[in-house]
Amino acid sequence: MGAFALGLLAGHASADAFSDLASLPSFYSDARMKTMKPMAGFKKAWLAAPRGDRDTMMKMCNDAAMSKPHAAFCANVLALGGAN
Repeated sequence: MGAFALGLLAGHASADAFSDLASLPSFYSDARMKTMKPMAGFKKAWLAAPRGDRDTMMKMCNDAAMSKPHAAFCANVLALGGAN
């Protein structure tokens, strides 16, 4: 039972991984994070993000289940993935 509960907690934590990134708001032009910055601004935010956040974003965007709800965001992340 304990392992099942831990599995649920781990699943919930990974479901919120995008929102847990401190640098995430810098990729958006509005406080509600509904409008992404144009690619030039997105790239600037990408390069300014901590390496750990960039690695986490790449990992999540390479996961089909995680990236689907964030398709446009992940398209930009994957396009810039080599821009470290």
